[in-house]
Amino acid sequence: MNTTMIKRQSKMFHGPLPNCHGGIGALDYTVVLDGTDLPGRRLNFLHNDFLEPGVTIGEHTHGDDEEYYYIVAGRGEMILDGERFNVGPGDVTAVFPGGSHSLENTGDETMHMIVISVR
Repeated sequence: MNTTMIKRQSKMFHGPLPNCHGGIGALDYTVVLDGTDLPGRRLNFLHNDFLEPGVTIGEHTHGDDEEYYYIVAGRGEMILDGERFNVGPGDVTAVFPGGSHSLENTGDETMHMIVISVR
């Protein structure tokens, strides 16, 4: 198994993801890393994501993975297991196996977050 790696931005997939998990609008995402980059590792993916005002990621439940959102910029509302939380720059949320969540950009600027999924 490799002990180091590098992946250039030119090799990262970038595009819109319409109606993410049944949400409204399109998530603008870049797949920084995914399982094909990291065989044998626990990281499912690392994304660099953006939500425009009013765009949502629909509520969904996780199976056997964990997902972490680090909010870089913007403001929104995250629902975690049915409870609503306002989130903004510097906040981190976590969803563990069996947990559910959704996210809405409730602000007036683009929301930027780093999303990490591990198994």
